[in-house]
Amino acid sequence: VQLQASGGGLVQAGDSVRLSCAASGVTSNHDIMGWFRQAPGKEREFVGIFSWSRNRYYYSDSVKGRFTIHGDRAKKNTIDLQINSLKLEDTAVYYCVARLGHTVAYYDPRQYARWGQGTLVTVSS
Repeated sequence: VQLQASGGGLVQAGDSVRLSCAASGVTSNHDIMGWFRQAPGKEREFVGIFSWSRNRYYYSDSVKGRFTIHGDRAKKNTIDLQINSLKLEDTAVYYCVARLGHTVAYYDPRQYARWGQGTLVTVSS
């Protein structure tokens, strides 16, 4: 399975951006797809995920309200991340992830073996 993220770029503070992640290969056994991000000089940070087995979204408290994940409930091969009201501190490389089974530690990057290559979002003032 390969994950391909797209949609990043240079954006203005206050604008919106939508990132997309497409999975190729066998995806029928995915349970989780989601997003992490890594800002310059910082550790990788959990953003949010969708769990097909739980049929629910999980978000980091730091992004609730501005970030929305869209998972296709019928297909387990795409997941989007909508970011509104962008802030300078949202500048980061955004990575999509996928996992075969559910985990209660969904916020821990070590739970994911499948990572996309990352897409850079740069927010300017």
